[in-house]
Amino acid sequence: MKLIKTISLILLIVVISKAQPISFVKVNGKNFVDSYGNPILLKGINLGNWLNPEGYMLHFKNVNSYRLIDYVIKELVGPEEAKKFWKNFRDNYITRDDIEFIKKSGFNHIRVPFNFKLFLIEDEPEIQLEEGFKRLDDVISWCKEFNLYVVLDMHAAPGGQTGDNIDDSWGYPFLFESKEAQETTIKLWKKIAERYKDETIILGYDLLNEPIPHYLENKEELNKLLEPLYKKIASAIRSVDKNHIIFLGGSQWNTNFKIFGSPFDSNLAYTFHKYWMPTEQKEIQEYIDFRDKYNVPIWLGESGENDNEWIKSFRELLEKNEIGWCFWPYKKMESTRGVVSFKKTKEWDEIIKYAEGSRKNFEEIRKNKPSREIVIKALNDLIENIKFNNCIINHDYLKALGLGN
Repeated sequence: MKLIKTISLILLIVVISKAQPISFVKVNGKNFVDSYGNPILLKGINLGNWLNPEGYMLHFKNVNSYRLIDYVIKELVGPEEAKKFWKNFRDNYITRDDIEFIKKSGFNHIRVPFNFKLFLIEDEPEIQLEEGFKRLDDVISWCKEFNLYVVLDMHAAPGGQTGDNIDDSWGYPFLFESKEAQETTIKLWKKIAERYKDETIILGYDLLNEPIPHYLENKEELNKLLEPLYKKIASAIRSVDKNHIIFLGGSQWNTNFKIFGSPFDSNLAYTFHKYWMPTEQKEIQEYIDFRDKYNVPIWLGESGENDNEWIKSFRELLEKNEIGWCFWPYKKMESTRGVVSFKKTKEWDEIIKYAEGSRKNFEEIRKNKPSREIVIKALNDLIENIKFNNCIINHDYLKALGLGN
Protein backbone atom coordinates (compact mmCIF):
# COMPACT_ATOMS: atom_id res chain seq x y z
CA MET A 1 0.00 0.00 0.00
CA LYS A 2 2.90 2.34 0.87
CA LEU A 3 4.48 1.66 -2.52
CA ILE A 4 1.23 2.41 -4.34
CA LYS A 5 0.83 5.70 -2.47
CA THR A 6 4.43 6.66 -3.28
CA ILE A 7 3.98 5.89 -6.98
CA SER A 8 0.69 7.85 -7.03
CA LEU A 9 2.42 10.84 -5.42
CA ILE A 10 5.24 10.71 -7.97
CA LEU A 11 2.74 10.55 -10.85
CA LEU A 12 0.82 13.50 -9.37
CA ILE A 13 4.03 15.53 -9.14
CA VAL A 14 4.86 14.69 -12.77
CA VAL A 15 1.38 15.77 -13.93
CA ILE A 16 1.62 19.03 -11.99
CA SER A 17 5.11 19.75 -13.30
CA LYS A 18 3.89 19.28 -16.85
CA ALA A 19 0.94 21.58 -16.25
CA GLN A 20 2.87 24.58 -14.98
CA PRO A 21 6.47 25.48 -14.12
CA ILE A 22 7.34 25.26 -10.42
CA SER A 23 8.71 28.79 -10.35
CA PHE A 24 9.09 31.92 -12.47
CA VAL A 25 11.32 32.30 -15.50
CA LYS A 26 14.01 34.80 -14.55
CA VAL A 27 16.71 36.93 -16.09
CA ASN A 28 20.24 35.67 -15.42
CA GLY A 29 22.80 37.80 -17.20
CA LYS A 30 22.14 37.49 -20.93
CA ASN A 31 19.84 34.50 -20.51
CA PHE A 32 16.29 33.63 -19.62
CA VAL A 33 16.44 30.73 -17.17
CA ASP A 34 13.75 28.26 -16.17
CA SER A 35 12.74 26.89 -12.78
CA TYR A 36 15.92 24.83 -12.59
CA GLY A 37 18.30 27.55 -13.74
CA ASN A 38 18.59 26.18 -17.27
CA PRO A 39 18.86 28.72 -20.12
CA ILE A 40 15.80 28.89 -22.41
CA LEU A 41 15.93 29.76 -26.10
CA LEU A 42 12.51 31.27 -26.67
CA LYS A 43 10.63 30.08 -29.74
CA GLY A 44 7.20 31.64 -29.99
CA ILE A 45 4.32 32.94 -32.04
CA ASN A 46 2.12 36.03 -31.70
CA LEU A 47 -1.65 35.67 -31.31
CA GLY A 48 -2.23 38.79 -33.36
CA ASN A 49 -5.75 39.78 -34.51
CA TRP A 50 -7.50 38.07 -31.59
CA LEU A 51 -7.69 40.73 -28.87
CA ASN A 52 -6.67 43.60 -31.14
CA PRO A 53 -7.93 43.00 -34.68
CA GLU A 54 -5.99 44.53 -37.55
CA GLY A 55 -7.67 45.11 -40.89
CA TYR A 56 -5.00 43.69 -43.16
CA MET A 57 -5.34 40.26 -41.54
CA LEU A 58 -8.98 40.28 -42.68
CA HIS A 59 -8.02 41.62 -46.14
CA PHE A 60 -9.11 45.20 -45.47
CA LYS A 61 -6.82 48.04 -46.51
CA ASN A 62 -8.14 51.41 -45.36
CA VAL A 63 -10.32 49.90 -42.64
CA ASN A 64 -7.22 48.83 -40.80
CA SER A 65 -7.82 49.08 -37.04
CA TYR A 66 -10.24 47.55 -34.56
CA ARG A 67 -12.43 50.65 -34.18
CA LEU A 68 -12.68 51.12 -37.96
CA ILE A 69 -13.66 47.48 -38.48
CA ASP A 70 -16.13 47.84 -35.62
CA TYR A 71 -17.69 50.87 -37.31
CA VAL A 72 -18.23 48.82 -40.48
CA ILE A 73 -19.84 45.93 -38.60
CA LYS A 74 -22.12 48.34 -36.73
CA GLU A 75 -23.15 50.06 -39.94
CA LEU A 76 -24.03 46.69 -41.43
CA VAL A 77 -25.90 45.02 -38.56
CA GLY A 78 -26.25 47.56 -35.73
CA PRO A 79 -24.50 47.77 -32.34
CA GLU A 80 -26.34 44.87 -30.69
CA GLU A 81 -25.47 42.36 -33.42
CA ALA A 82 -21.94 43.79 -33.65
CA LYS A 83 -21.45 43.08 -29.94
CA LYS A 84 -22.57 39.48 -30.48
CA PHE A 85 -20.24 39.17 -33.48
CA TRP A 86 -17.18 40.28 -31.50
CA LYS A 87 -18.02 37.90 -28.67
CA ASN A 88 -18.27 35.02 -31.14
CA PHE A 89 -15.06 36.18 -32.82
CA ARG A 90 -13.10 36.14 -29.54
CA ASP A 91 -14.72 32.88 -28.49
CA ASN A 92 -13.50 31.11 -31.63
CA TYR A 93 -10.40 32.85 -32.99
CA ILE A 94 -8.16 31.40 -30.27
CA THR A 95 -9.30 28.33 -28.32
CA ARG A 96 -7.81 25.50 -26.34
CA ASP A 97 -7.37 23.61 -29.62
CA ASP A 98 -5.15 26.37 -30.99
CA ILE A 99 -2.98 26.40 -27.87
CA GLU A 100 -2.64 22.61 -27.92
CA PHE A 101 -1.57 22.76 -31.58
CA ILE A 102 0.94 25.54 -30.92
CA LYS A 103 2.53 23.50 -28.15
CA LYS A 104 2.59 20.28 -30.19
CA SER A 105 4.18 22.15 -33.10
CA GLY A 106 7.22 22.85 -30.91
CA PHE A 107 6.75 26.44 -29.75
CA ASN A 108 7.58 27.13 -26.11
CA HIS A 109 5.76 30.45 -25.68
CA ILE A 110 3.15 32.79 -27.11
CA ARG A 111 2.84 36.56 -27.09
CA VAL A 112 -0.70 37.85 -26.52
CA PRO A 113 -1.30 41.32 -28.00
CA PHE A 114 -4.29 43.03 -26.37
CA ASN A 115 -6.24 46.26 -26.70
CA PHE A 116 -6.82 48.30 -23.53
CA LYS A 117 -10.41 48.85 -24.68
CA LEU A 118 -11.22 45.32 -23.54
CA PHE A 119 -10.44 46.40 -19.96
CA LEU A 120 -12.00 49.86 -19.69
CA ILE A 121 -14.08 52.46 -21.50
CA GLU A 122 -11.81 54.84 -23.41
CA ASP A 123 -13.79 58.01 -22.68
CA GLU A 124 -14.61 56.97 -19.12
CA PRO A 125 -11.53 55.06 -17.90
CA GLU A 126 -12.94 54.68 -14.41
CA ILE A 127 -15.53 52.30 -15.91
CA GLN A 128 -13.86 48.89 -15.84
CA LEU A 129 -14.66 45.94 -18.11
CA GLU A 130 -14.10 42.25 -17.43
CA GLU A 131 -13.86 41.15 -21.07
CA GLY A 132 -10.09 41.55 -21.29
CA PHE A 133 -9.46 39.62 -18.10
CA LYS A 134 -11.83 36.85 -19.17
CA ARG A 135 -9.84 36.38 -22.36
CA LEU A 136 -6.48 36.47 -20.58
CA ASP A 137 -7.78 34.08 -17.92
CA ASP A 138 -8.80 31.63 -20.65
CA VAL A 139 -5.53 31.65 -22.58
CA ILE A 140 -3.44 31.50 -19.41
CA SER A 141 -5.46 28.51 -18.23
CA TRP A 142 -4.92 26.69 -21.54
CA CYS A 143 -1.22 27.53 -21.52
CA LYS A 144 -0.89 26.17 -17.98
CA GLU A 145 -2.47 22.94 -19.18
CA PHE A 146 0.05 22.56 -22.01
CA ASN A 147 3.03 24.19 -20.31
CA LEU A 148 3.37 27.01 -22.83
CA TYR A 149 4.83 30.28 -21.56
CA VAL A 150 2.89 33.52 -22.03
CA VAL A 151 4.02 37.10 -22.68
CA LEU A 152 1.30 39.70 -22.16
CA ASP A 153 1.65 42.57 -24.65
CA MET A 154 -0.17 45.91 -24.43
CA HIS A 155 -0.51 46.36 -28.17
CA ALA A 156 -2.95 49.26 -27.94
CA ALA A 157 -2.43 51.58 -24.97
CA PRO A 158 -4.63 54.45 -23.75
CA GLY A 159 -4.00 57.52 -25.88
CA GLY A 160 -2.01 55.44 -28.34
CA GLN A 161 1.71 54.76 -28.23
CA THR A 162 2.21 54.71 -32.02
CA GLY A 163 -0.62 56.72 -33.55
CA ASP A 164 -1.22 54.17 -36.29
CA ASN A 165 -3.54 51.27 -37.04
CA ILE A 166 -1.63 48.82 -34.85
CA ASP A 167 -2.55 50.63 -31.64
CA ASP A 168 -6.12 51.42 -32.71
CA SER A 169 -5.60 55.08 -31.87
CA TRP A 170 -6.29 58.51 -33.30
CA GLY A 171 -3.35 59.19 -35.60
CA TYR A 172 -0.80 60.37 -33.03
CA PRO A 173 0.87 58.86 -29.90
CA PHE A 174 -1.06 61.02 -27.46
CA LEU A 175 -0.01 58.74 -24.60
CA PHE A 176 3.28 60.59 -24.21
CA GLU A 177 1.62 64.00 -23.89
CA SER A 178 -1.42 63.03 -21.81
CA LYS A 179 -1.09 62.70 -18.06
CA GLU A 180 -4.49 61.02 -17.88
CA ALA A 181 -3.59 58.42 -20.53
CA GLN A 182 -0.34 57.67 -18.73
CA GLU A 183 -2.08 57.27 -15.39
CA THR A 184 -4.67 54.98 -17.00
CA THR A 185 -1.91 52.87 -18.57
CA ILE A 186 -0.01 52.62 -15.29
CA LYS A 187 -3.13 51.66 -13.34
CA LEU A 188 -4.11 49.04 -15.90
CA TRP A 189 -0.69 47.40 -15.86
CA LYS A 190 -0.75 47.38 -12.06
CA LYS A 191 -4.15 45.72 -12.10
CA ILE A 192 -2.97 43.10 -14.60
CA ALA A 193 0.18 42.41 -12.57
CA GLU A 194 -1.78 42.13 -9.34
CA ARG A 195 -4.18 39.62 -10.89
CA TYR A 196 -1.46 37.41 -12.39
CA LYS A 197 1.41 37.89 -9.93
CA ASP A 198 1.40 34.21 -8.91
CA GLU A 199 1.12 32.71 -12.42
CA THR A 200 4.46 31.05 -13.16
CA ILE A 201 3.35 30.22 -16.71
CA ILE A 202 3.53 33.95 -17.50
CA LEU A 203 6.98 34.79 -18.78
CA GLY A 204 6.52 38.52 -18.41
CA TYR A 205 4.92 41.80 -19.41
CA ASP A 206 5.69 43.60 -22.70
CA LEU A 207 4.79 47.13 -21.62
CA LEU A 208 4.19 48.96 -24.92
CA ASN A 209 4.23 47.59 -28.43
CA GLU A 210 6.24 49.52 -31.05
CA PRO A 211 6.10 52.98 -29.49
CA ILE A 212 6.75 56.22 -31.41
CA PRO A 213 6.88 55.84 -35.21
CA HIS A 214 9.85 56.96 -37.28
CA TYR A 215 7.95 59.45 -39.44
CA LEU A 216 7.02 61.96 -36.71
CA GLU A 217 8.88 65.26 -36.90
CA ASN A 218 9.00 65.45 -33.09
CA LYS A 219 10.09 61.85 -32.57
CA GLU A 220 13.32 62.86 -30.83
CA GLU A 221 11.37 64.78 -28.22
CA LEU A 222 8.95 61.92 -27.72
CA ASN A 223 11.86 59.47 -27.49
CA LYS A 224 13.04 61.25 -24.35
CA LEU A 225 9.69 60.49 -22.71
CA LEU A 226 9.65 56.75 -23.34
CA GLU A 227 12.05 55.34 -20.75
CA PRO A 228 10.71 57.61 -17.96
CA LEU A 229 7.22 56.25 -18.70
CA TYR A 230 8.58 52.70 -18.65
CA LYS A 231 10.06 53.38 -15.21
CA LYS A 232 6.70 54.59 -13.90
CA ILE A 233 4.87 51.55 -15.25
CA ALA A 234 7.55 49.19 -13.92
CA SER A 235 7.42 50.81 -10.49
CA ALA A 236 3.66 50.25 -10.33
CA ILE A 237 4.07 46.63 -11.41
CA ARG A 238 6.82 46.01 -8.86
CA SER A 239 4.61 47.35 -6.07
CA VAL A 240 2.46 44.22 -6.52
CA ASP A 241 4.59 41.79 -8.53
CA LYS A 242 8.30 41.25 -7.86
CA ASN A 243 8.63 38.12 -9.97
CA HIS A 244 7.73 38.55 -13.63
CA ILE A 245 10.13 39.77 -16.29
CA ILE A 246 9.42 43.24 -17.67
CA PHE A 247 10.09 43.62 -21.40
CA LEU A 248 11.03 47.03 -22.78
CA GLY A 249 10.74 47.77 -26.50
CA GLY A 250 12.74 50.47 -28.23
CA SER A 251 11.24 53.48 -29.96
CA GLN A 252 10.58 53.69 -33.71
CA TRP A 253 8.67 50.41 -33.90
CA ASN A 254 10.91 48.66 -31.33
CA THR A 255 14.08 49.30 -33.36
CA ASN A 256 15.82 52.17 -31.53
CA PHE A 257 17.68 51.13 -28.36
CA LYS A 258 19.62 54.39 -28.14
CA ILE A 259 16.84 55.75 -25.94
CA PHE A 260 17.80 53.36 -23.11
CA GLY A 261 20.16 54.02 -20.23
CA SER A 262 21.46 51.37 -17.84
CA PRO A 263 18.88 48.75 -16.75
CA PHE A 264 16.83 50.12 -13.86
CA ASP A 265 15.46 46.78 -12.62
CA SER A 266 17.14 43.43 -11.94
CA ASN A 267 14.57 41.46 -13.94
CA LEU A 268 14.41 43.40 -17.22
CA ALA A 269 14.69 42.16 -20.81
CA TYR A 270 14.75 44.20 -24.00
CA THR A 271 12.75 43.46 -27.11
CA PHE A 272 13.33 44.49 -30.71
CA HIS A 273 11.24 44.01 -33.88
CA LYS A 274 12.68 43.64 -37.36
CA TYR A 275 10.82 43.27 -40.65
CA TRP A 276 11.74 43.43 -44.32
CA MET A 277 15.51 43.75 -44.26
CA PRO A 278 18.44 41.60 -45.39
CA THR A 279 18.93 38.67 -43.03
CA GLU A 280 22.51 39.68 -42.27
CA GLN A 281 24.48 40.04 -39.05
CA LYS A 282 24.75 43.81 -39.40
CA GLU A 283 20.96 44.12 -39.11
CA ILE A 284 20.94 42.80 -35.53
CA GLN A 285 24.45 43.67 -34.33
CA GLU A 286 23.41 46.81 -32.44
CA TYR A 287 21.05 44.75 -30.27
CA ILE A 288 23.76 42.17 -29.60
CA ASP A 289 26.12 45.00 -28.64
CA PHE A 290 23.48 46.31 -26.25
CA ARG A 291 23.08 42.85 -24.73
CA ASP A 292 26.82 42.56 -24.24
CA LYS A 293 27.25 46.06 -22.85
CA TYR A 294 24.58 45.70 -20.16
CA ASN A 295 24.63 41.90 -19.70
CA VAL A 296 20.88 41.59 -20.27
CA PRO A 297 18.69 39.31 -22.42
CA ILE A 298 17.29 40.49 -25.73
CA TRP A 299 14.29 38.97 -27.48
CA LEU A 300 12.85 39.37 -30.96
CA GLY A 301 9.22 40.06 -30.09
CA GLU A 302 8.00 40.28 -33.69
CA SER A 303 9.08 39.50 -37.22
CA GLY A 304 7.62 37.74 -40.23
CA GLU A 305 5.17 38.74 -42.98
CA ASN A 306 7.64 37.36 -45.50
CA ASP A 307 8.26 34.26 -47.59
CA ASN A 308 9.44 31.00 -46.07
CA GLU A 309 12.99 31.34 -47.33
CA TRP A 310 13.35 34.70 -45.56
CA ILE A 311 11.75 33.34 -42.37
CA LYS A 312 14.15 30.40 -42.30
CA SER A 313 17.18 32.59 -42.95
CA PHE A 314 16.32 35.12 -40.26
CA ARG A 315 15.37 32.47 -37.72
CA GLU A 316 18.72 30.74 -38.26
CA LEU A 317 20.57 34.04 -37.88
CA LEU A 318 18.81 34.71 -34.58
CA GLU A 319 19.53 31.25 -33.23
CA LYS A 320 23.19 31.47 -34.31
CA ASN A 321 23.39 34.52 -32.04
CA GLU A 322 21.40 32.83 -29.25
CA ILE A 323 18.48 35.23 -29.59
CA GLY A 324 14.99 33.96 -28.79
CA TRP A 325 12.18 34.86 -31.15
CA CYS A 326 8.42 35.24 -31.49
CA PHE A 327 7.22 35.48 -35.09
CA TRP A 328 4.09 37.25 -36.35
CA PRO A 329 1.32 36.13 -36.68
CA TYR A 330 -0.23 32.79 -35.77
CA LYS A 331 -3.47 33.08 -37.76
CA LYS A 332 -4.95 35.28 -40.48
CA MET A 333 -7.19 35.15 -43.54
CA GLU A 334 -5.96 33.32 -46.67
CA SER A 335 -2.23 33.70 -46.29
CA THR A 336 0.80 31.42 -46.17
CA ARG A 337 2.66 34.02 -44.11
CA GLY A 338 1.58 32.67 -40.76
CA VAL A 339 1.21 29.34 -38.99
CA VAL A 340 -2.42 28.78 -39.97
CA SER A 341 -4.91 30.56 -42.20
CA PHE A 342 -8.66 30.58 -42.76
CA LYS A 343 -10.82 30.92 -45.85
CA LYS A 344 -12.19 34.11 -47.35
CA THR A 345 -15.67 33.74 -48.81
CA LYS A 346 -17.30 35.56 -51.71
CA GLU A 347 -19.70 37.12 -49.19
CA TRP A 348 -16.73 38.48 -47.24
CA ASP A 349 -15.53 40.06 -50.48
CA GLU A 350 -18.80 42.03 -50.44
CA ILE A 351 -18.01 43.23 -46.91
CA ILE A 352 -14.56 44.33 -48.06
CA LYS A 353 -16.03 46.12 -51.07
CA TYR A 354 -18.43 48.01 -48.84
CA ALA A 355 -15.82 48.82 -46.18
CA GLU A 356 -13.30 50.13 -48.72
CA GLY A 357 -15.91 52.01 -50.75
CA SER A 358 -17.30 55.48 -50.19
CA ARG A 359 -19.15 55.87 -46.88
CA LYS A 360 -18.80 59.60 -46.41
CA ASN A 361 -22.45 60.23 -45.52
CA PHE A 362 -25.53 58.34 -44.37
CA GLU A 363 -27.01 58.26 -47.84
CA GLU A 364 -23.96 56.40 -49.16
CA ILE A 365 -23.97 54.06 -46.17
CA ARG A 366 -27.58 53.09 -46.90
CA LYS A 367 -27.06 52.89 -50.65
CA ASN A 368 -23.86 50.83 -50.72
CA LYS A 369 -24.64 48.19 -48.11
CA PRO A 370 -24.79 44.57 -49.25
CA SER A 371 -28.07 42.82 -48.53
CA ARG A 372 -28.62 41.73 -44.95
CA GLU A 373 -28.65 38.12 -46.13
CA ILE A 374 -25.14 38.48 -47.56
CA VAL A 375 -23.89 40.30 -44.47
CA ILE A 376 -25.21 37.70 -42.02
CA LYS A 377 -23.78 34.86 -44.11
CA ALA A 378 -20.41 36.61 -44.33
CA LEU A 379 -20.20 37.13 -40.57
CA ASN A 380 -21.44 33.64 -39.72
CA ASP A 381 -19.07 32.01 -42.20
CA LEU A 382 -16.16 33.99 -40.81
CA ILE A 383 -16.88 32.74 -37.29
CA GLU A 384 -17.05 29.18 -38.61
CA ASN A 385 -13.90 29.47 -40.70
CA ILE A 386 -11.69 30.87 -37.91
CA LYS A 387 -12.23 27.76 -35.77
CA PHE A 388 -9.04 25.73 -35.55
CA ASN A 389 -10.54 22.60 -37.09
CA ASN A 390 -11.47 24.60 -40.20
CA CYS A 391 -8.11 26.32 -40.58
CA ILE A 392 -5.34 25.40 -43.01
CA ILE A 393 -1.95 24.57 -41.48
CA ASN A 394 0.96 26.16 -43.32
CA HIS A 395 3.43 23.30 -42.89
CA ASP A 396 6.17 24.98 -44.93
CA TYR A 397 6.01 28.03 -42.65
CA LEU A 398 6.43 25.80 -39.60
CA LYS A 399 9.32 24.04 -41.33
CA ALA A 400 10.97 27.42 -41.95
CA LEU A 401 10.75 28.00 -38.20
CA GLY A 402 12.41 24.65 -37.59
CA LEU A 403 9.20 23.27 -36.10
CA GLY A 404 6.30 20.99 -36.94
CA ASN A 405 6.34 17.35 -38.01
